[in-house]
Amino acid sequence: MDHARTSQTIHTPRMGSRRLRHTRRGGFTLIETALATVIIGVGVLALVDSQRAFLASNAWSTQTATANYLANEIRELTRRLPKHDPVNGLYVDAAGTLRGWGPRTSDVNAQDFAYITAFDGLTFASSGSAGWADGNLPGPIDAFGTTIPDVDGNGNVRMTTANTPMPLQGWSQSITVVKVDPFNNSRTYVSNATLAADGSTGFKGLAIDQFPLRVTVTVKYRGPYDSADIDMGSVSWIVP
Repeated sequence: MDHARTSQTIHTPRMGSRRLRHTRRGGFTLIETALATVIIGVGVLALVDSQRAFLASNAWSTQTATANYLANEIRELTRRLPKHDPVNGLYVDAAGTLRGWGPRTSDVNAQDFAYITAFDGLTFASSGSAGWADGNLPGPIDAFGTTIPDVDGNGNVRMTTANTPMPLQGWSQSITVVKVDPFNNSRTYVSNATLAADGSTGFKGLAIDQFPLRVTVTVKYRGPYDSADIDMGSVSWIVP
């Protein structure tokens, strides 16, 4: 009798223990679910932000490459040209006016410019108009002096309402040409400058057309949503 009671006493808590383990259910609590949502949300936001930064960096690198290309097209264009008018040269006439610096009256577009100093102060832009009197000509231009056309995503040339090729939109090439000291290229002179000879140093002087020239091309871009031109870079070189 005592043995039976003892046996019941021993087995009863074991059965209750199994029942308790059976009633437990798996799953996430509300706090766990909220924390998981926050972690996933932060990860998605970081991914979106990194993608945005990548696209912005890629667009900027593309524009920088385009700017470098446009600047070097002007350099290639001027490489084959003399510094000054090959017919009349550079001189000051009897009235004290400098001749041979800047375009000739007969020049119409970049293909007519026959010397480097003809390009000084000119800009070739998609907003440019015919004629160089205002300093703003159609462009940008390539190494042959022709306007670079704009293309769509499929590589087709975009056309204007007049059914003519649309120039590369938003870009401009501004050119400056200055005289520099042959011994110090950071020192510049006005376009009609001359240098007298110096017997003490043996310097023979420089005539008005004997100075080296520094040519600088500054390329700018204005996007469809920009309110002003953005300076994308410049290229300078010395013409001895």
